[in-house]
Amino acid sequence: MDREECVQRAAGLVSALQERAPQAEALRCVPQETIDDLCQADLFRGPLPERFGGCDLDVDLIPHVAAELGRGCGSTAWCYSIWTMSNWVVGMYPEQAQEEYWATGVNTLCTNTLNPAGATSVTAVDGGYRLSGQWDFASGCDAATWVLVMGVGPTGVLVFLVPRSDFRIHDTWFASGLRGTGSKDILIHDVFVPAHRALSATDMQEARAPGRLLHETANYRIPPFSATGYALAAPLVGMAQGAVETFHATMQHRASAPRGGPMAQLTGVQVRLAEASMEVEAARLIMQHDLHVILERAQHHVTATLEERLRVRRNQAYVVTLCVQAVNRLFAGSGGRALFEASPLQRFHRDIHAASHHAALSWDTLAEQYGRVLLGLEPTYLRF
Repeated sequence: MDREECVQRAAGLVSALQERAPQAEALRCVPQETIDDLCQADLFRGPLPERFGGCDLDVDLIPHVAAELGRGCGSTAWCYSIWTMSNWVVGMYPEQAQEEYWATGVNTLCTNTLNPAGATSVTAVDGGYRLSGQWDFASGCDAATWVLVMGVGPTGVLVFLVPRSDFRIHDTWFASGLRGTGSKDILIHDVFVPAHRALSATDMQEARAPGRLLHETANYRIPPFSATGYALAAPLVGMAQGAVETFHATMQHRASAPRGGPMAQLTGVQVRLAEASMEVEAARLIMQHDLHVILERAQHHVTATLEERLRVRRNQAYVVTLCVQAVNRLFAGSGGRALFEASPLQRFHRDIHAASHHAALSWDTLAEQYGRVLLGLEPTYLRF
């Protein structure tokens, strides 16, 4: 199985995802039938390390698959990105942690909530740490058997890998968009985390985590936020593409109320469709170019500079901006029928706005940081 086959398999699920999107919203989590489809299509297996049953495909597979899934259901695409990128991060841990994690097979699912402020207590003890806290926005947590959480330890920020037996889910997810992600809170109370399941965030960020030596592939020479940022942006590319396809199909068959003629003959409809499709194409091309550059650097053992890493993060936020603009443009030109819950376009509109609120995709923050570095100043944001 190669990347193109994986993307084609994802595209083959779009119709089913479109049909199940209302069900995902009603359940406030990804339906089990959808998870089963993702597993049967081997979409989790592609980028996993070969030694644990994966195909060792390049990590850029994840954004490409997520962008396809997003055409059908934004919540499913978002959770797919969270689950698969979490699996990639697990590949950075020491071998013992990975053996424990992959003991249940290639379809093991992990969520993450990487805000160190969620930790209320991190105490170093013999053989590891005692951990307590409450972390929010754990997308896909209902189906996950592990979670990655952050906390500030004695030596700096650490990322802890915690099994399902050691955390509880607190249902807080009553949101306007991405309802099917089930992005609830994670509660951990005085749990022991062995040292091999605690990883330095700095080592991850600088691509020098233990998994780099264990797997020795280009995937583990990539700074995490260069890849995870696109894993988060890619579902929005898919949602925007889905909105373009929905608008296109709808306007071909809808009549204009004032004039009685086909909506497709209205100049405004034509221009909106042209502009939105161009914005989505531009967003996709930026993403594809950056992913190619990121992988090429890793394959040639080239370490990206701070400015290069922040340029990628800036681009990720701009991709999101383009996609939101495209959906806004189409929604504004869709008339009153787009307001009804039966309209996929209103779901794309709500979901893409919800996704764009993720702190890691903020244009204001990332544009500022890139500008600071260009002007010779130190960045004030650490996720690059």
